[in-house]
Amino acid sequence: MLFFQEWTTDLPSTGSDHVPITITIVHPITAPPSPNPNWVRTHWPTLEPLLKETIVPPPPNLRTRHSLEAWFDAHLNSLVTLLKAHTPLQRPSIRAKPWWSPLLTTLRKEFHTSTRKARASNDPQDRAITRLSKQGYFKSSKAAKAQHWKSFLAEATPRTIWTAKKFAIGRVTPRFPNLPDATSPEEINNALLAHLFPPKPLPLVPSILRPHKGCDPLLPSEIAAALRKCSSPSAPGPDTIPYSVWKRVHLVAPRVLTELLSPLLKFGYHPASLKKANGIVLDQPGKPSYDSPASFRVIVLLQTASKILERVVASRLSLVARSLRLVHHNQCGSLPTLSSFDAALSLVDSVSTLQRPGFKVSSLFLDIKGGFDNVNASILCSSLKKAGVPHYMVLWIGSFLSQRTCRLLFQGSPKTFSPVRVGTPPGSPISPLLFVIYVASLYIDLPRGLSLSTLTILRSQRPPHHTERMSEPCREPSGESGPVPGPTRWALAFPRLNSSTGELPSRGTPLGLPLHPRYA
Repeated sequence: MLFFQEWTTDLPSTGSDHVPITITIVHPITAPPSPNPNWVRTHWPTLEPLLKETIVPPPPNLRTRHSLEAWFDAHLNSLVTLLKAHTPLQRPSIRAKPWWSPLLTTLRKEFHTSTRKARASNDPQDRAITRLSKQGYFKSSKAAKAQHWKSFLAEATPRTIWTAKKFAIGRVTPRFPNLPDATSPEEINNALLAHLFPPKPLPLVPSILRPHKGCDPLLPSEIAAALRKCSSPSAPGPDTIPYSVWKRVHLVAPRVLTELLSPLLKFGYHPASLKKANGIVLDQPGKPSYDSPASFRVIVLLQTASKILERVVASRLSLVARSLRLVHHNQCGSLPTLSSFDAALSLVDSVSTLQRPGFKVSSLFLDIKGGFDNVNASILCSSLKKAGVPHYMVLWIGSFLSQRTCRLLFQGSPKTFSPVRVGTPPGSPISPLLFVIYVASLYIDLPRGLSLSTLTILRSQRPPHHTERMSEPCREPSGESGPVPGPTRWALAFPRLNSSTGELPSRGTPLGLPLHPRYA
């Protein structure tokens, strides 16, 4: 089996309309994949005393962006080096089989030994022994595969059931981005970056950093609460460190992460080393052709250490947003204790309540296209500052959204970090909250039901003698306000009206479910 490594178009032209391409393919044995740390086998008995002795000194007195980044990178790299020094490397192999056992190794050795002996002696008895050993080896292998698959399905969880489906369907070879105007991997990489991350204005980041007295000190309990919300099996970013490792580190030495991340909040700055991300390029299924960057999508994997701090800021910002009324009062999702289930329950409750006396109920659903990508960081930070959000938080958000880099990963990609300009990074714990704060001014006063990036307009009125068209349900905002809501789907229901009453019914719960206090 040959592995594709790279391709170039550096050969001279042949005079035709075809460009000669040099393709490099390497056998997997001569070019094995780079080993990664096997974090499951980290030797914690030896590592825990060293973590308890680890001391993170305060940042330098002259606090510029470069000095703070140098201080943070030095101590973060020292911590990561300590973790990797006590973690063995994985031994990836293209022939690794999870169902293999020592018994199969013994049977395979006996089969190969009897085969060589039968070839050398040409004795009928030796050939008969070879056939028996072959049958025993193949039958045992088949039984081991069936038993492993049966036990895997029996122990499947809601999280691993999709892995079982992937194994049953088989692996689909990732599609290669074939863009007509790109003649090299670098040009394909740039074309995908330009489409996936269109340029946007960035907020100004001060070069001299000053501590903010209004910043509450970062507590170990805040980091512990943020880590409890992190899923251990989540794929890490360029740092390759899963959340399970950070949870163990914080459990053993709570002050290490606290002293490392606390100055970033105090000075309102997010270092560049935490703003690196991996972008897995995948083709969108069902496209008629794949000769355009629009036929591909990207899954962004962020640094796990960065997402810990992002969850801390998201928790603090959610409290400030509620107190300052930065989000719409009908907002569901991106806020603690409220989710899309609450929005659906409120909508069903409102429709059922209005339908009971026979009112006509109309529901219009609007979706904001490319919501996260269209957030203007400068406008967002300006709005937060005018609303009275603490200054350190505004500066940190501006720094977090600026000077980001991403490394696209596809077949033959250069695998280099390139600067990108994003609205709010997809996959970040704080991005949904920043988005709903950013678009809160676009919403009109609605009776009920508002969820993340989806607007629900509910109307009730006497039914006309004929079906009327709803005109201008939502005005288009000005160009500098960010995303423009566009209808993606809408449904109208016209039940019969009981003309005996013309007033709205009182609030109730016709579904027999308790009404959430937020909607009471």
